Amino acid sequence: MVTLVPMTDTEYRAYVDEAIPAYAADKVASGQWLPSEALERSKRSLDELLPRGRDTPDNLLFTLVDEGRAAVGMLWIAALERAGQRIAYVYDISVRPEHRRKGHAASAFAALEGKVRELGLSGIALHVFGHNAGAVALYTKLGYQATNINMFKAVDPQAG
Repeated sequence: MVTLVPMTDTEYRAYVDEAIPAYAADKVASGQWLPSEALERSKRSLDELLPRGRDTPDNLLFTLVDEGRAAVGMLWIAALERAGQRIAYVYDISVRPEHRRKGHAASAFAALEGKVRELGLSGIALHVFGHNAGAVALYTKLGYQATNINMFKAVDPQAG
């Protein structure tokens, strides 16, 4: 079972150092950003979403801690309004590579449901990159449903 523990300043700085290039890589892989601009855009996006770092109002950043008290990953949520209700929006979740495929992400989402109830929020929303088949499968297994699907097909302008 994973416990959600508020991130320390040191953990937050380490998270930012990992999150900026990871998000940039996902945006490039999804075809949304050029590699040459991705790091700067990723940094700017994080700065806009968390202008006061881990002290940004309505944002909670957690370290995922396993039964042995080892830090196995992280989770970032924000309380947002959607369709007239306050919900938790998952901005990021990650499990460290050496701890993957052990059920930590599913356990983190179970713990998150308890936190959402405690905060009086009515649901959990998230975004998943289409190329992340493992995450899509996990979220589907956990009962999440697609609310929007963006699709893209590249067309070679020189063909045909």
